[in-house]
Amino acid sequence: MFYEPSPRHVSLAEAAAIIAELPAFVLPVGVFVNAPRELITRAIDQCGLGAIQLHGEESPLDCQGYSVPVIKAFRVRDEASLSMMEPFSEQTWLVDSFQPGAHGGTGHSFQWDLLDRIRPFARPLLLAGGLKAENIQQAVKRVRPFGVDVSSGVELTPGRKCPDKMEAFFKELLRAGLDS
Repeated sequence: MFYEPSPRHVSLAEAAAIIAELPAFVLPVGVFVNAPRELITRAIDQCGLGAIQLHGEESPLDCQGYSVPVIKAFRVRDEASLSMMEPFSEQTWLVDSFQPGAHGGTGHSFQWDLLDRIRPFARPLLLAGGLKAENIQQAVKRVRPFGVDVSSGVELTPGRKCPDKMEAFFKELLRAGLDS
């Protein structure tokens, strides 16, 4: 998380140290909000990021030209907010809940049935927003995303993950059959 106002923020050096300890099969993804291209490129190179996730008001042009895949996040407020996704035809889509003044990580979900209006999904779709052990089965069965993004739903406090919550989340995710 390279967005400084986030309680989950880490420096390039901290991220590089964490990524150096990851197993080879884990794809490290850097999260940015309206960050300068230079910072994103430096993070890719210095940290060994395998993909980037852009959570701000980036344009389709802002999402092009990186050496790694780009995941573009969209805050879903209503049906009209879904129309913003179409121009981003080269990126994987991540849908998160809209909360005024926040770019994600709020722990709030949105009306998943809104996504029915853009089916079939033109791009791989990742689901975020208020996911936790108690609702992940319902979310996966309802949306059928390519993958999920969880943060606050497995934390004790912002930025501090809870092993018990993580274990419960992944048990329920497996029960939901995301890969089937």
